[in-house]
Amino acid sequence: MTANTLFYIIIGIISINFIIDKILDALNAKHYKDTIPEELNDVYELDAYEKSMKYKLVNYKFGIWSSVFSFVLTIGFLVFDGFEYVDNIARSYSENTIMVALIFFGIIMIASDIISMPFSYYQTFVIEERFGFNKTTKLTYFKDKLKGLLMMVVIGGGIIALIVWFYQITQEHFWLYSWAVIIAFTVVMNMFYAKLIVPLFNKQTPLETGSLRDKISDYAASVGFSLKNIFVIDGSKRSTKANAYFSGFGREKRITLYDTLVNDLNEEEIVAVLAHEVGHYKRKHIIFNLFTSILLTGLTLYILSIFVSNPLLSNAIGVSVPSFHAGLIAFGLLYSPISEITGLFMNYISRVFEYQADNYARSTYKAEPLISGLKKLSKNSLSNLTPHPAYVFMHYSHPTLLERIKNLKN
Repeated sequence: MTANTLFYIIIGIISINFIIDKILDALNAKHYKDTIPEELNDVYELDAYEKSMKYKLVNYKFGIWSSVFSFVLTIGFLVFDGFEYVDNIARSYSENTIMVALIFFGIIMIASDIISMPFSYYQTFVIEERFGFNKTTKLTYFKDKLKGLLMMVVIGGGIIALIVWFYQITQEHFWLYSWAVIIAFTVVMNMFYAKLIVPLFNKQTPLETGSLRDKISDYAASVGFSLKNIFVIDGSKRSTKANAYFSGFGREKRITLYDTLVNDLNEEEIVAVLAHEVGHYKRKHIIFNLFTSILLTGLTLYILSIFVSNPLLSNAIGVSVPSFHAGLIAFGLLYSPISEITGLFMNYISRVFEYQADNYARSTYKAEPLISGLKKLSKNSLSNLTPHPAYVFMHYSHPTLLERIKNLKN
């Protein structure tokens, strides 16, 4: 196989992925105006339903333009040897392999962020603002961007530097050492994400003493779930959309409620939503996802170790001087079909887990407040109640609202 052949395979993969995504988007868009199923008739009033259809249509049209732009830019970057240009810039600043890799990835990541920023800005301050979701100030938006950039430089740069260094000193065995570092990082993030990362962006305060905390504590005690850390996060500083999540293990486990969730749902509904989150913990879903992620990462790194030293990878994306960092980019592009397949599998497992967590909440608490809570959350986020089955299969990590309600009523 030649570098030219690999180049056309990469172009083909990117093009096929783009075409499939656009077909799925179009199929999904055809269902925007479908009649609402009888079980969901009470989710929207007529004006709210019309608003949800407009919201979906605006996002669909915006998605077409942004994805076409991204596709054309990516193809153009490959055709006109953009990676070679960036590689030459990186090599002009240093001869050190690690520094060259860091500069190379730094230029690509920062340029990508700058190019995508107008689309992100429009999404936030035009579309989300128009439909009443956005609460982010421009200062908060740009501060978030800066913090994200700094995190990318410190954390992402550190991990890349370690992986390149491992490759330099161990060659084909680098994947084992890299895997160990990523495992450690993943476990630390799962344990301490709420303490280390969340405070950089949001304020978290313990749920105040009162009837809601008492109900949550009583429920947790009834199912033998030790829970002392219940926090409320100021999600309303960015959006009106609501959420809740579980994080950590052992003494570090905590449940975090968005303040929008606390405001939008009544106490029974909030406890039911938390019962669902406890269900994920009790059914070992978090452990399963963690170990599956670790195993898939190990498999990917192992396959990478077999091919990354082959100069054909670097040459396939137009980089004349073979290198680990160029090989990594080419490998990522070629590996994307496998990533799509594993992504489909993980989405399927995730949907199964959602049913199990719903069933746990139904059996240990009540189905009715969970159903009404899910309906309120869908209404407040203008969710699509009638998505196309193919779109659900490819993209949804949760069952549709209709499927969840049918399951809870059985």
